[in-house]
Amino acid sequence: MGTKCRMMMGVIALFAVAAQGQDYLKPDTAALAHWRDLRFGMFIHWGPVSLTGHEIGWSRAKPTPIDEYDNLYKRFDPTKFNADEWVSIAKAAGMKYIVLTTKHHDGFCLWDTKYTDYNIMNSPFKRDVVKELSDACKKQGIAFGTYYSVTDWYNKDWPVTSPAGRVKRETSDLDAYEKYLQNQITELITKYGPLITMWNDVPAMYGKERGLATIQMVRKLQPNIIVNNRTGAGGDYDTPEQKIGGFNMDRPWETCMTIGTQWSWKPDDRIKSLEQCMQTLIMTAGGDGNLLFNVGPMSTGEIEPDQVARLKEMGAWLQKYGESVYGTRGGPWKPGKDIASTRKGNAVYLHILRWTGDSITLRNIPRKITGSSLLTGGKVEVKQTEQGVVITVPAGDRQKIDTLVKLELEGSAMDIAPVALNP
Repeated sequence: MGTKCRMMMGVIALFAVAAQGQDYLKPDTAALAHWRDLRFGMFIHWGPVSLTGHEIGWSRAKPTPIDEYDNLYKRFDPTKFNADEWVSIAKAAGMKYIVLTTKHHDGFCLWDTKYTDYNIMNSPFKRDVVKELSDACKKQGIAFGTYYSVTDWYNKDWPVTSPAGRVKRETSDLDAYEKYLQNQITELITKYGPLITMWNDVPAMYGKERGLATIQMVRKLQPNIIVNNRTGAGGDYDTPEQKIGGFNMDRPWETCMTIGTQWSWKPDDRIKSLEQCMQTLIMTAGGDGNLLFNVGPMSTGEIEPDQVARLKEMGAWLQKYGESVYGTRGGPWKPGKDIASTRKGNAVYLHILRWTGDSITLRNIPRKITGSSLLTGGKVEVKQTEQGVVITVPAGDRQKIDTLVKLELEGSAMDIAPVALNP
């Protein structure tokens, strides 16, 4: 049996149906722990809106007139779309899972759904994007998840419409819409699963009771799926947007952030520097969170070359230093402005992003440091006293992105209560 087959069998086994009698409102602890270990995923915002270069969903009515926006799919023919290539790009970036916007607030569906004609099969492309991407993820050993917006400004049963959900419909039917949502989410799980996550969004006006019904339904269909906090009723993990979440080892979280300035493709977009991208991932891991990093493919079906190049640079860094990110927990030092730490087993990884002097002094921890090394190359001197831990690295050995120090402890680093950086 090949390595890819064994990897995929492991993913399927992990997210297979769990034992009967599960509390469907609670996540499977093994599935949640596995997702946290992955640390880094690719978010993909894509659809007919890429023909305009404006933001997905939010540009419906302003600046793109509703009638024009709703008919973009009739010209949407991304003939250069290659699911295997998208997954290969994610793998080259060091990403371990992918979440695709199967339906955004604009209501357009990227799969062969039987519950609306407003879907990819009625475009000139006529190919099930969700199926192709799900299959490519299985083939390459990447976990696959689906974004599904609770809000739907296209569906006439939803109470409000564009622009930006500020226009109230004269008539609507949330009960009918709930059935529509449940039917579509059932399709996503049963046709394209197992899924690592159901990523809902903007549940305004949906309510806690309906959100709880969503969570129960998806967990009955796949007990080991995890659900984000945008169902209308909370969920398994929080989703700070376009910012790094605060340190939290008790409540799982995932920062979702764009590689450029908007979620969907934008011509001449400003791509974040490698330093910005890597330090976002490092600080997220140091806060004990995941990073879901977004790309916006073009209307051709290709991911823009500038985005691909940046992602591959991230992957090259992770090839060298990924042990300090994957499978780690944040701490034992809580992150500061310029320093973060991650830990695994008896090791602590100290990420020094910027230097303000010849050395740094950290609050002492209740474990003896028995060894140290500079993973990014060069020499490091570590002195531990009751007053603190002093780290010194020669100026020539400091790195612009991350000066990465590995500390080996006498005993586990995992049960140390998190402490502030400064003595």
